[in-house]
Amino acid sequence: MAVLVMMANVGCSGTARLNERQITHAPHGHILTNTGVWSHDGQWIIYDIRHPSGSVFNGNRIERINVDTGAVEVLYKSSNGAYCGVVTASPVDDRVVFIHGPEQPTDDWQYAAYHRRGVIVDADAPGKAINLDARDLTEPFTPGALRGGTHVHVFSPDGQWVSFTYEDHVLAALGDEPDPDAHEHNHRNVGVSVPDHPVRVTHDHPRNHDGEYFTVLVTRTTDAPAPGSDQISKAYSDAWVGIDGYLRPDGSRQHRAIAFQGNVVAASGDTISEAYIVDLPDDLTRLGDGPLAGTATTRPRPPAGVVQRRLTFTADRKYPGLQGPRHWLRSSPDGSHIAMLMRDDAGVVQLWTASPNSGESAQLTHNAHDIASAFSWSPDGRWIAHMMDRSVCITDAQSGQTTRLSPRVDESMQAPWEGACVFSPDGRRIAYIRNMPHESGGRFNQVFITELGSH
Repeated sequence: MAVLVMMANVGCSGTARLNERQITHAPHGHILTNTGVWSHDGQWIIYDIRHPSGSVFNGNRIERINVDTGAVEVLYKSSNGAYCGVVTASPVDDRVVFIHGPEQPTDDWQYAAYHRRGVIVDADAPGKAINLDARDLTEPFTPGALRGGTHVHVFSPDGQWVSFTYEDHVLAALGDEPDPDAHEHNHRNVGVSVPDHPVRVTHDHPRNHDGEYFTVLVTRTTDAPAPGSDQISKAYSDAWVGIDGYLRPDGSRQHRAIAFQGNVVAASGDTISEAYIVDLPDDLTRLGDGPLAGTATTRPRPPAGVVQRRLTFTADRKYPGLQGPRHWLRSSPDGSHIAMLMRDDAGVVQLWTASPNSGESAQLTHNAHDIASAFSWSPDGRWIAHMMDRSVCITDAQSGQTTRLSPRVDESMQAPWEGACVFSPDGRRIAYIRNMPHESGGRFNQVFITELGSH
């Protein structure tokens, strides 16, 4: 992919005044997820209609818009008091996966991190949702089902598996008991659903439900991580590594792996976020060192063959830990580099990359302004798209040179939203959001694209 660049002195390495085009115009919210917002053929952008900030889960529709014709299709509309959102598309077909909140919520079962599930809808059959993950809240818990809620579901690059983050209702209901021997605590963890076989549960609890995929947790957390250790209290902001995993130093290939952020306790006692990776076996249904579905007092355990490793060690840096805006780790398509955000010694948020093997990190950008958003790699691995200095930018993944793609807006105008900046499957367009005034009154998040020129 070649990009037209017109150089100028704008506080970053270059600028290109290219096509910025507003795609949506309806007087309601449009929220993009941080990845997977394009259909596999690049013709559609998928979004939900949540509150402008995206932080309030109050949308009831999943929609997609054709980027060329402007045609809008409703893929799903929730009912019975439930909300839906945080949708991502399959990279190989017309399925989408998203969060579904509880129907007919009650005082003791409102929307919460541990009261949601993943559902899949095929664009060829709009409105027909299947449950991704099963839930079983009563003992004996069912292997392949979990006991809480899943969030930010993302298809693997081959469209077969789905990753997510998870929190546990059973342990959350017990509270944060200070006695460590009483029960384990609810932590955010990373899980995976695989199409091994449907999971059927007993329906002796009104919030139990079946799932079409076999679902497990693949990360391991600790209630009280030892200072200076690799133990973590939270696993989150995950991403699949590579189109086909990554190459090990011996030349063999790890076909499936997930990078994520993990909260550690430094020797100083401060909690910081570091980059981690979990290598996955081909079979996630085999029992590991504890029940896959957990017990009444313990968290679900990862399957046999799952290996969790720490990648970065930043406690001794001037600004330790991953920092900056909320972001998800992102892997280069070949799996050789995992990108993240950290501050340099001047306190500026920069892009850094680390190897999935050694974890050795290298600073990629050396800009005067903070990287200001989540980011994505181009399909050819050459560029990383992100916001910076109130503009949409791309950074050369080899040289670290950053190029501005959209004009900088002044403080009186809304800068692009920090939650999403996503390359299209052909690498020629980037989707993002601006909060715009509407002719009918009010302001609404609208989807924009910047089209990259070519020589």
